[in-house]
Amino acid sequence: MENIREKYYKKVLPTIKKEFGLKNDLEVPRITKVVVNTGIGKYIKDSSAVSEIEKALTAITGQKAIMVKTRKSIAGFKTRAGLEVGIKVTLRGPVMWSFLEKLVGAAIPRVRDFQGIKLTSVDSNGNLNIGIKEHTIFPEIIPEQVKNVFSLQVNVTTNAKNRERGIALFRNLGFPIESK
Repeated sequence: MENIREKYYKKVLPTIKKEFGLKNDLEVPRITKVVVNTGIGKYIKDSSAVSEIEKALTAITGQKAIMVKTRKSIAGFKTRAGLEVGIKVTLRGPVMWSFLEKLVGAAIPRVRDFQGIKLTSVDSNGNLNIGIKEHTIFPEIIPEQVKNVFSLQVNVTTNAKNRERGIALFRNLGFPIESK
């Protein structure tokens, strides 16, 4: 079985090029980066929970997670400037492709009552934003050893010019996007 990167270059590139009448391979939309992030607002005071979440995110993505700090103080959210409120990982290159393969091939099929990724998850620039309710769907996580279940956001950024090209890219790559 070919991996998702090989599939992009061998099948998706010629298909989208033909579908949209593009002349150059560089006009075909491609995935530039994947950002995986989670908020740790309710665990701010519990440093062991924060370190557990950071280790889990590192295991899921295969790259070290970093803490994200607030830029402004907001009294309504009880945050001060410089307070660590999130954890994120930005993936590019081979690590990105292996994460996408794991996401599409192993994690998404494990979501209970999954009907497909909604078309509204693709924005006007062709980027895909997926919210995952439980991090336990990833194969690296052993559910019996998890103390704190957290949700995360996966943002797949493309260089597609519009929404239609982005949707065509994700469908051809094998993402389970629901039909119209």
